[in-house]
Amino acid sequence: MRDLLLSALVAGLLLSIFKHPHMGAYVWAWLSLMNPHKLTYGFAYSLPWAQATAAITLTMVVFSRARKPFPVNAITVTYVALMAWMAVTSIFSINPPEDVKFRLTFVFKIHLMMWVTFMLLRGRKHIEALIWVVVISVGFYGIKGGVFTIATGGRGRVWGPPSGLLEGNNELAIGLIAILPLVFYLQQTATNRWVRRGLVVSMVLIALSILGTQSRGALLALLTMGFMLGLKSRHPVRVSLLIFILVSVAIVFMPDTWSSRMDTIQDYKADTSAMSRIYTWHTLWNVAVDRPIMGAGFGADNFPLFQRYAPADPQYDPVAGTVWVAHSIYFQALGEHGFVGLALFLGIGLVTWVRAGRLAARASKDAEFSTWVPLLMRMAQTSLLGYAVGGAFLSLMHLDLIYYVVGFVVLVDATMTEALRVRASAPSLAGKAPGPSGVTEAEPRATRRVG
Repeated sequence: MRDLLLSALVAGLLLSIFKHPHMGAYVWAWLSLMNPHKLTYGFAYSLPWAQATAAITLTMVVFSRARKPFPVNAITVTYVALMAWMAVTSIFSINPPEDVKFRLTFVFKIHLMMWVTFMLLRGRKHIEALIWVVVISVGFYGIKGGVFTIATGGRGRVWGPPSGLLEGNNELAIGLIAILPLVFYLQQTATNRWVRRGLVVSMVLIALSILGTQSRGALLALLTMGFMLGLKSRHPVRVSLLIFILVSVAIVFMPDTWSSRMDTIQDYKADTSAMSRIYTWHTLWNVAVDRPIMGAGFGADNFPLFQRYAPADPQYDPVAGTVWVAHSIYFQALGEHGFVGLALFLGIGLVTWVRAGRLAARASKDAEFSTWVPLLMRMAQTSLLGYAVGGAFLSLMHLDLIYYVVGFVVLVDATMTEALRVRASAPSLAGKAPGPSGVTEAEPRATRRVG
C-alpha cells in the first residue's frame, strides 16, 4: 500500500511539472533530500523517480517560456568556477578512472539541478515554498529522531534517510543543524498561530534528535549555531537565553553513555575514530603538498594513494595502513582538488555570507522586502556557520542541503535585482503616450525584458 500511495503521489507531481515547470525544483529537492522511496519495501523502492524528475524538469527548462535568466553574481560565478575546476582535476586525477567518473557524475547531477532551480524560482512565494520542502524533507527525520530519543531516554542512536548523503548519524546531525535556522525563519514569519506552535515543537524535537545522533562534532556545531542563531534573531538576548536553557535541559536529559562519548572530545588520542581523522588529514595534506594545483582528483580514498602519501608515524599505529574517507569538507576539497579547489570552495561560503549580509542591509530599508529578507539572510548565515563547524569532521563537501542554503541567497538576490529593475523602468513608462489600445509603446518591451 505504501508503494502504491507514493507512486501515485510522485506520478501526479511529475505530471504537474509539464504545466508548472517550477514544480520540478520542489519535487527534485524532496526526492533527493528525503529519499521517500527508500522508506518503502516493494517495487517503489528502486524506481528511478529522481532521474525521471530531472529529465522532465530539464526538458521544460529548455522549451518552456517560464525559464528565468541564470543569475550572474559573485556567488554563481564562484560556484560555476568550482565545478569547472573539478572537471579539470578529474582529467588529471591519479585515482582509479572508474571511481573518478562515478563521483564526478554524481556530483555534477547535484549541482546541475541546483542551477536549474536558479532558473525556475523567483519571488517570496517560490522561495518560501522551497524552504518548506527542504525543511520538511530533512526535518521529518529530525522530528522522528527526537521522538525516538525521548522514548529511549537518549540511549538509542538516531540515523538518517537510507541510501542518502544524510544516512549516517553524523551526517544527519549536520543536516539538522543546517535546517534549524530555516525552521526558525518559518516560525517567525508564519501567520497561523498553530503553525508557529508546531514549528516550536519541531525545533525542540530536532535539537533532541541532534543530540540523539551522539555525534561529537555535531555537539560543537550545535552550540556554535545556537549562539549565532540567538545573535542573528530579532531579539538576541531573549532568544539566546531561551536556546541556552533548552540545550542545557536537553543535555541533562541525555544518559551517562552519551556524556561519556562526548567526553572523548578532550582525550582524542585514545579514540580510534578521532585518530583516523588526523591520520587521513595528514595523508591528504601530503597529497596537496605534492600536487598543490590539481590535488589527487575525485576518489582519494584508495589504497595506492594512502600507501604513497600516508604518514609513517608510530602514533597512528591503531589506524595506520587503513584507507579512510576525508572526514572533513576542507581536507576533502584540498586533497581532491588542490589548493585552487579549496580556495574556490571556501570562496563560495565567503561570498555567500557577504552577499547575504548586504542583501539584509539593503532589504531592511525597502518596504517590499523588509518583512522577510533580512531575517532569511541572517538565518542563511547561521546555517552556513553550523555547516562550516560540523563539516570540519565529515566528508560532506557536496551536501546538496547546504547548496540549497546558498541557493536561497542567490534567489533572493535575483528577486530583488529584478524587482528594482522593474521599478527603475516605471518612471519612463509613465511618461509614454498610450497607443491605440491604451497601452504605452514601451510596455510590451518592458514586459518581455522582465519575463
